Amino acid sequence: MPNPDFAYVQRILTSRVYDVVEETPLQFAPLLSERLGTKIFFKREDLLPIFSFKLRGAYNRMAHLSPAEKERGVITASAGNHAQGVAFSGQQLGIRTLIVMPVTTPEIKVAACRRRNAEVVLYGDSYSDAEAHAYRVQQELGLTFIHPYDDPLVIAGQGTIGLEISQQMRAERYRVFVPVGGGGLIAGIAIFLKSINPNIEIIAVEPDDSDAMYQSVRAGYRVTLDQVGIFVDGVAVRRVGEHTFAIVQRYVDDFVRVTTDEVCAAIKDVFEDSRAIMEPAGALAV
Repeated sequence: MPNPDFAYVQRILTSRVYDVVEETPLQFAPLLSERLGTKIFFKREDLLPIFSFKLRGAYNRMAHLSPAEKERGVITASAGNHAQGVAFSGQQLGIRTLIVMPVTTPEIKVAACRRRNAEVVLYGDSYSDAEAHAYRVQQELGLTFIHPYDDPLVIAGQGTIGLEISQQMRAERYRVFVPVGGGGLIAGIAIFLKSINPNIEIIAVEPDDSDAMYQSVRAGYRVTLDQVGIFVDGVAVRRVGEHTFAIVQRYVDDFVRVTTDEVCAAIKDVFEDSRAIMEPAGALAV
């Protein structure tokens, strides 16, 4: 077991996330638990203001901008939820936000960003395409790029979920199943929970048609996928992050890859236990 990464733990413990969010519940799922013969809990990140954990990382990163950076504004690329997190944070902090989104992004997410006064540009078929365009625009306009996952402050923001789980789940041993796209969420959760309790198992869950993290860990380097599936659009990433890959290599115990049919079944399972309707990425780990 590697030594705890105290720098990340410190960033998580001193995060600015709780300026704008409250702790989300860890909800028991009685029907799924009975069917599987073990206790299952849902971390209800859909109850946050933008209905996604992405607000945590985006706000934490933007709250740490210098006055000059805030004055110039920010840009990001996102498949949807990070974009809403940046738009929300920009509105709260009074920062201009420019967001590049893949053309496959659901209209509901595009509209949500525009309602928060973000400037939205639709470009490319995947996050990677949108990201490349965003970096070009960043150079032209002198904006600060807010990465959706490969940034220590973003990872620390997402890591506050691990902090909350550690306080809500008192068992000595348990497994945490985490949906994976670029890796920011699982990196933050894993590095915090494993640092305080190595007995906790962290399981990465990816679609079988967007499994960049699994392929990268198996290869030993960051693999770039030729294409990604679009059904689970929130995790449709062709290449995982440099920071996130290194953390996943050290701290994640195992991988599960799932089919589109299994994701659809998970959406139904979550609804039956909670009456909440999850987007595919939100139900992925179930």
